[in-house]
Amino acid sequence: MALTMIAGPAFAQGPATFSLPAGCTAFVTVQNTSCEVEHHFTCNNDAAGMKRRVSLDEQGLTYVGQTDDEAQWIASFHVLAGINETLAPDPVDPASLTELFATNLDTWDFRTLSAEVGETRYVGQDSLTGRQVTIDGVTLEETAYEITAFDASGAEIWSSSGNEFVSRDWRMFLSGTSTVTTAGGTTSRDNTPVEFIFPGEPGFLSASPKHGCGIAISSADILKEKANDHL
Repeated sequence: MALTMIAGPAFAQGPATFSLPAGCTAFVTVQNTSCEVEHHFTCNNDAAGMKRRVSLDEQGLTYVGQTDDEAQWIASFHVLAGINETLAPDPVDPASLTELFATNLDTWDFRTLSAEVGETRYVGQDSLTGRQVTIDGVTLEETAYEITAFDASGAEIWSSSGNEFVSRDWRMFLSGTSTVTTAGGTTSRDNTPVEFIFPGEPGFLSASPKHGCGIAISSADILKEKANDHL
């Protein structure tokens, strides 16, 4: 399933719901703080452990991504920027949830390839802070992260740091708080989960974000979205 061939909202009777492609099954919907709703799902034709995510704001789809069981970025489509990225072969230091859970620290150094922007190198780390949080009945572990993105010439594009959350059961990261620095300055964002909605519950696969809406998006928000999408 190509990342750009994701299904869209369905507007039958009642509130709009997000319609997944055939052969895919969602396991959780997450309503986040900064006017964003995410749907996490798996697809029959994917390798074992592969997970996919779509994110929507008030205007619609903003991000489509695919990660493996180690939470490596496999492919990403940043809708607002119109940028596709895929993981380049043979990372110098692959991202590894197994290492993070075993040692409380995972460093990584990998490249992505994009027809729109070329090669990007990402260098950084995730660490467990030792703090557990329970949000809407779901227990997560807090992480601290640092990431810097470089272009093909080695020039820094942006950097980000902050705190996220990780689920051992789902083997994936979830958004938290972030500070992003670019040539244009530094901005901060809180996109912490507020609600976890499961199959059969009201709001599952909703196409409408619920929390923190009504704030106009800017070009800085697009970069923040990219920085946050290393989940």
